[in-house]
Amino acid sequence: MSWRCCLLLSVVLLAGCSKEEKPEAPVASAPAPAAAAKPAAVDSRPVIVAFGDSLTAGYGLEPGLSYADFLQKELDAKGYQFRVVNQGISGDTTDGGVSRLEAALALKPAVVILELGANDGLRGLPVAATRANLVAMVDGFQKAGAKVLLAGMTLPRNYGADYIRDLEQIFRDLKKEKKLATIPFFLQGVATRPELMQRDGLHPTAKGTEMVAGTVMKYLEPLLKEEGRR
Repeated sequence: MSWRCCLLLSVVLLAGCSKEEKPEAPVASAPAPAAAAKPAAVDSRPVIVAFGDSLTAGYGLEPGLSYADFLQKELDAKGYQFRVVNQGISGDTTDGGVSRLEAALALKPAVVILELGANDGLRGLPVAATRANLVAMVDGFQKAGAKVLLAGMTLPRNYGADYIRDLEQIFRDLKKEKKLATIPFFLQGVATRPELMQRDGLHPTAKGTEMVAGTVMKYLEPLLKEEGRR
């Protein structure tokens, strides 16, 4: 073989050796299909609406310490299949309650614990207006098929005997006129005990709201037994 042929053959061989083979790109595996999200469980228990002001909302307390929260625990412990929905708004009056009536009715409550009127009294609002608003709410709830448990209210003694008497009389009258179950005084056994009240003297402590729940349960239970027989 001539030297020219040897040289040409060497160049070809060197060129072939210099070409690096590119590694094959890894094939991405298809992601595993995401597990289908489980639908949230629907709580189908009949609803008890706690409808009121700061005494229902749990003013000044940590979440989970309102009377409605303690009431739910009592219901569960006694085996009652009801769900308590807290619709308390601090500072609310009976006029505000009327404006929220439709929202409460949308929950289709079996029972409503109606606790309003104290702020009307604290603001010195006309008793006739408070009465008219309570009547409107009671009528609305009853027309929708809900049983109403009306919480009686009073005021500190410095608001005047006549005004206090007229406010308290509203609840006694409605009990007869609308054939309502009533709690004579919502803060029964609590308001007169400073150790169960917050510093403002108007709102219960956590221990106080627990006792309020016990009072409410006493008057609520007969309604629940009636509901269970329907």
